Amino acid sequence: MALALMAGGAQAASMAWPLSFQPAVFLLLGLRHGQPVWWLQLLALGLLAWLLEGSRSWRLAALWGWLFGTAWLAGTFWWTFVAMHTYGGLPAILAALAVFALAALLALYYGAACGLFVALEPVSRAWAAIVFAALWLLAELARGIWLTGFGWGASGYAHVDGPLAGFAPWLGGYGLCALAAWLAMTLVQWVHPVNACQAGAWRNRMAGLPAVLLVLALPSVYRMDQPDLSKSAGTMSVTLLQGNIPQNEKFETGTGVPLALQWYAEQLQNSNTALVIAPETAIPVLPQQLPPGYWAALQQRFGTGQQAALIGTPLGDHQAGYTNSVLGLKPGQALPWRYDKHHLVPFGEFIPPFFRWFTAMMNIPLGDFNRGALRQPPFEWQGQRLAPNICYEDLFGEELGLHFYDPAQAPTLFVNVSNLAWFGTGLALDQHLQIARMRALEFERPFVLATNTGVTAIVDHRARIVSALARGTRGVLVGEVEGRTGVTPYAWWVSRFGLWPFWLLALGLVFLALRHSWRKH
Repeated sequence: MALALMAGGAQAASMAWPLSFQPAVFLLLGLRHGQPVWWLQLLALGLLAWLLEGSRSWRLAALWGWLFGTAWLAGTFWWTFVAMHTYGGLPAILAALAVFALAALLALYYGAACGLFVALEPVSRAWAAIVFAALWLLAELARGIWLTGFGWGASGYAHVDGPLAGFAPWLGGYGLCALAAWLAMTLVQWVHPVNACQAGAWRNRMAGLPAVLLVLALPSVYRMDQPDLSKSAGTMSVTLLQGNIPQNEKFETGTGVPLALQWYAEQLQNSNTALVIAPETAIPVLPQQLPPGYWAALQQRFGTGQQAALIGTPLGDHQAGYTNSVLGLKPGQALPWRYDKHHLVPFGEFIPPFFRWFTAMMNIPLGDFNRGALRQPPFEWQGQRLAPNICYEDLFGEELGLHFYDPAQAPTLFVNVSNLAWFGTGLALDQHLQIARMRALEFERPFVLATNTGVTAIVDHRARIVSALARGTRGVLVGEVEGRTGVTPYAWWVSRFGLWPFWLLALGLVFLALRHSWRKH
């Protein structure tokens, strides 16, 4: 049990390395604060696979998988404690219990996958690795989709910089989860004790070596003599605003609200790039609550000339309901372009059934929003098609993929506006950056991120961080972003079939394993 917990903690650390001190040995191993560590993820999941390989009890295997998942998930999104306690006012013990309860509940998927893996008794070690990957993929899919989905910290995100990253434009982040699980189990099979007297034992052990080398080397070999899967759509100059309004003041009428209105208005008026982007709820009040002439001045500023703006703000009223939105201003349009957030945050933006008592204990404003449409038209400006998403919507690649059904209308770049101040200055900011980088790999599209406190950054279509502002500071990031056209294989199939190919493939493999197990018994 201690090994399972330790392995789970290591997997959490692999998503974004948590330690800030940088001894030379850490730097040599690629252990930099906030960065994903692909080899550590394989090592952590490999330790769990080692436990499963030596187990003959499905109950113990399920327990180990649950402990691993609980430690991993609690260690990944522990920062939700900050939102609930520091800014939401929930008592510390209840906030800590809520983090543990969420992690423990979601970890049941992984406990079930591990227990079923041992119960199935696969016919061969090579087949065992494939079945383990299928079960792990099903657990990741279930966590990321069911009950609104919360796939934050999925194992594939540790590989945004690793040798598996080249598979992202073909298989997406969930495909990387399956590949990592297969690799972890296959590597463990090399070192796990086997009966040396058994005929062909060493031959069976090494049978997977060519496949492992192929999986690790193929993306690099492919990239050596193949062009990008997308093409340039030209460049655009952008200004990204990071107001750094303290979260405990952000919605206070006497402090944060006037500060935000003044600072963002000044920056929007003074910008001189083709596009300027203000983060989620940069304007923290409804339009009818703004000072007289405030919104009209912004519309006049971008109503003529060669500049446009995307501004995060809440919209609506008590009768019609509220939306978490982005408004787009550009010359030649009668009304502002509008994007309404579709994938809402439970408890923060909508209240699940039977949990109103829980949200009533927290001081979170505007806690129940209306949903926007799943696929909304892009914001078109200077030959680019911009697809905004708000907060953790970039976590759901299958939803962003819907934009690529019609290549002629596919976005040339993604824009994420966020307010991660809810979670302090911890690893949530780094993890969110890795999520955006994974989406950049999947679709070969640049990502620009405008946030309240960080990380405000420009990420190119190869997931490289072109430039970024220091977190926890008030500043303006000016840069160039290159839009892209074309459709990656992942974008093509996920826009048409969603994640059903993964579901059907994984369930089919598990069914075959179940069928063999039934015949055996």
